[in-house]
Amino acid sequence: MPESKSRRHPTKGPAQTPSSKTQKPNAVWFLPVMVTLMLVGLFWIITYYISDGKFPIPNIHNWNIAIGFAIALAGFMMTTRWRS
Repeated sequence: MPESKSRRHPTKGPAQTPSSKTQKPNAVWFLPVMVTLMLVGLFWIITYYISDGKFPIPNIHNWNIAIGFAIALAGFMMTTRWRS
């Protein structure tokens, strides 16, 4: 039985890096700010629920949840830029 010819796959060049520059690690302040924002947002929401809506800002009622969530989200968005 005749053997089939093996297919020639096009050769790929050297692996391309996303950028020619090496990425520098984050600044010293980046990690503490990131963690602090996540914790402040969490504590903002917990304080609102524990105080039955009287704290942290009593006159805006349920918007306290949105503020706490936005603060925590800012911290979580910083994690996408984290480099060690």
